[in-house]
Amino acid sequence: MAVTATAPATRPSAATSRTGAAAVTAALCLLVAALAIADLTQGTANAGAPEVWRALTGRGDAADASVVIASRLPRAAAGLLVGAVLGMAGAALQSVTRNVIASPDTLAVNSGAYLALGLTAVTGVSLPLLASSGIAFLGGLAAAAVVLGLSGLGAGTVRLVLAGSALTLGLTAATEGMLMLFPQETTGIYRWNQGSISQNGFGGILQVLPIALVGLVGLLLVARRIDALALGDAAARGLGVPVRATRVTVVVFAALLSTAAVTLAGPIGFVGLCAPALVRPLARRFRAYTRTRGALPATALVGAALVLGSDVLLRSLIPADVAVAVPTGVVTSLVGAVFLIVMATKARDTAGTTDTERLRIRSRTAFLTATGILAAALVGVAIAGVLLGDSKLLLGDVVNWAQGNAGRTITFVLDTRVPRVLAALLAGAALALAGTLVQAVTRNPLAEPGVLGVSGGAALGAVLLVTTVPAAGSWGMAGAAFAGAAVSGAIVFGLAARGGFQQNRLVLVGFGVATGSAALISMLIILTDPFNATKALTWLSGSTYGRSFPDVVPLAVVLAVGVFLAVQRRADLDLVSLDEDTPRLLGLDPARGRLAFLLLAVLLSATAVAAAGTIGFVGLVAPHAARALVGRRHVRVVPVAVLLGAVLVCTADLVGRTVIAPTQIGAGLMTALIGTPYFLHLLVRSRSH
Repeated sequence: MAVTATAPATRPSAATSRTGAAAVTAALCLLVAALAIADLTQGTANAGAPEVWRALTGRGDAADASVVIASRLPRAAAGLLVGAVLGMAGAALQSVTRNVIASPDTLAVNSGAYLALGLTAVTGVSLPLLASSGIAFLGGLAAAAVVLGLSGLGAGTVRLVLAGSALTLGLTAATEGMLMLFPQETTGIYRWNQGSISQNGFGGILQVLPIALVGLVGLLLVARRIDALALGDAAARGLGVPVRATRVTVVVFAALLSTAAVTLAGPIGFVGLCAPALVRPLARRFRAYTRTRGALPATALVGAALVLGSDVLLRSLIPADVAVAVPTGVVTSLVGAVFLIVMATKARDTAGTTDTERLRIRSRTAFLTATGILAAALVGVAIAGVLLGDSKLLLGDVVNWAQGNAGRTITFVLDTRVPRVLAALLAGAALALAGTLVQAVTRNPLAEPGVLGVSGGAALGAVLLVTTVPAAGSWGMAGAAFAGAAVSGAIVFGLAARGGFQQNRLVLVGFGVATGSAALISMLIILTDPFNATKALTWLSGSTYGRSFPDVVPLAVVLAVGVFLAVQRRADLDLVSLDEDTPRLLGLDPARGRLAFLLLAVLLSATAVAAAGTIGFVGLVAPHAARALVGRRHVRVVPVAVLLGAVLVCTADLVGRTVIAPTQIGAGLMTALIGTPYFLHLLVRSRSH
C-alpha cells in the first residue's frame, strides 16, 4: 500500500501553488487558535470566556487567574506542543520509510519508552524530567530500530503493523508484569501511560521544549536529503545522498520528537499517523507541501488541531467533572482507529495473500507420535497445575477431594484451583482452534483472533458488562463477549472480504478495530468505580483467578461443538485454505464455507475471552507449530493445535501463579512474553521466502 503521488492533468503555477499553500497554512493557524481558545474556556471550574479574558489581561480575580494560568493555559500549550511534535515525527517517519502507516505508535516507540521508564522506576531512583526523557528516548529508539529492522524499510504496511503491534504487546506485557510486582514504585508510570495533556504549570513544557526544538532543527537540516529519498534509493544515491545514514538520522530525530511528547503527556495515540495523512491530499494540490520544509509545519498544525480538537470534543460531549478523568490519548486513539479503518478500505491492496510455509507432508507415525507426546504433556501440566501453587498438595489430597473426603482447607484450595486449570486448558484449546480456522479461511499465516481485533471486541463486550452489571454470571459474560466479538468480526471480515481477504486490508482493519476496542476499554475502566476497575484489569491480564465450575461450562460446550465441526468438515477446511477456484470446481461454495468457519472462530474466541480474559498469540503459535509437526491436512492439524494451545496456556497460568507466589501474573501476560519472540521470528523467517 505504497503512496504514489500522481501528477494532475493541469499543474498550478508556482505562484498559484505558493499562494494557495499560504492560504491553507493561515487557515490551519486560525483553526488551531480557535481550538486553543475553546480549550481555555473548558474545565471543572466555573470560568468561562469572560473570566478567561479578564484573567489573561490581569483584570480578573485571583481564583480565576490561578485556574487559567496554572491549569488551563498549560494544558492548551501542552496540546499544541504534543500535537505538533507528533505530527512532525509521523511525517518524517512516513517519508523516510515510504510507508503511510509508519508513526510513533506503529513503530512501538511509546511502548519502548514505557518499558524503559518502568525499569527505571523499579530501581527506586527518582530522576528529574530531563533524565527521564533521556531514558524514554533510548527505550523508544531501541523499539523503533527493532521494528524497522524486522519489517524492512519500505517493505510494506503489513510487516510494519505486525512487527510493531507484536512488539508493543510484548513490551507492554513486560511492563505490566513489573507494575504488578512493584505496585508502589511504578504508580506514577501507570498514570503516565494513560496519556493526558493536563499540566500543573509550565515547568514540564519549558523543560521538554528544547528537546522538541533539537528534533525539529535536525529534521529541517536533513530536509533536502529526505526529499531525495522520495525519488527512490537509486536516485538518491545518484544525487550523492547517503541513504542508510539519512534514514538512521531521521529515525533518531523523529524518536526525539516523540520522546518530547510522551515525556510531557504520556502516549497520545495515532496523531503521528493521522496528521501526515490529512496533509497528503494537500500536497497533491500545492507543490509547497511536497517538500519536507513545507510539509513539516503543516503536519505540526494539523497534529496540534487533532490533539486540541480531541480535548475540546471530549469536554463538550461529557460533563467536565467526568471528562477530566478521561485521558486525551483515549480520544485520539479512537479517532486514529476509525481513520485507519477508512484508510484500509480505500487503499488498493498490492500485497496479496502469501503463505510463507512450504508444503509439508508428514507420515502417520509423526502425527501419532506428536499427538501422544502432547497428550502426555497435557496430563502432566494439568496435574502440576492442580498440585502446585501458593500451597502444594499431593495426589492423595486430590483423590480424597474427588471422593468428598478432604479436609476443609484442601477442599477450599482445590475448589478454587481446579476450575482455574480447566479454564486455562479450555481457553488455550479454543483459541488455538479459532486461530487454525482463521488462518485456513483467510489463507494468511499471520492471522489470529488477537491480531485481527476479534479478541479485543470480545474483551470490550465483557468489560462493558463487568463495569455496568458486576453481578453478571458466566453465561452473561459469554453472551456479552460473543456480542462484542461478533460486531468486531463483522467489521473486520466484512470489510476484508471485499478484497478477497488480502493481507493489507485484513491486518489494517483488524489493527484499527483492536486499537478502537482498547481505547473504549480504557475509557470504561477509567469511568467506572475502583472495585469494578480492579476486577476488569485483573480479568484483562488473562487471569484465571476466581474462576468457578459454572464459568467454564459455556467454554466447554462451545469447544466440544467446535472440535466436532472442524473435524467433520476437515476436507472443506483443506479446500478453502488452498485457493478460490478449487473449492468451486469440487462443488463447494467458498463464501458460505468461509462465513461458517469464521462464525465458529468468533464464537470460540468470545467464549475463551469470557472464561479467561484476553490471552494473545495462542491462536498464532499453536496452528503454526501444529503444521510444522504434522503437515497441513486439517484432520491432523486440528487435534494437535488444540492440544498445543491447551498446554501453552495452562503452562503460562501455572508459571504465572507459582514462580512469584503468592503474587500472581496473568496467563495473558505470560503468553504475550512467550508469543512475541515467536511471532517476530516468523516475520524474520518470512522475509527469506
